[in-house]
Amino acid sequence: MPRAVSGVPGKARHKKILKLAKGYQGGQSKLYRTALEKVRRALQYAYRDRRVKKRDMRALWITRIGSAARMHGLNYAKLMHGLKLAHIALNRKMLADMAVTDPSGFEAVAGQARQALNQAA
Repeated sequence: MPRAVSGVPGKARHKKILKLAKGYQGGQSKLYRTALEKVRRALQYAYRDRRVKKRDMRALWITRIGSAARMHGLNYAKLMHGLKLAHIALNRKMLADMAVTDPSGFEAVAGQARQALNQAA
């Protein structure tokens, strides 16, 4: 009795992996075993870095807000505290966007934050 091998399903699995490995260099895109290792590693990195990207973006927003706040005589912490006291609910993404694209609008928001800080003190 002949040995049963998973011909069609196995070929399909191999094709799927090699398709994902397209563009890799050398045997990494041609040989199934090395392609499988590289594709698995790439998918792990992709999964992890979708989360890391969120952290990186938040850090970038905070840097931009802090830099713009210093131009208006505040630091990041005082600006955020002043916004809270002034009941201004702007998230960091919007504040960073304002700091880059609308400096006059950011100046107005920073002024309100400074005013709220002075009233609280």
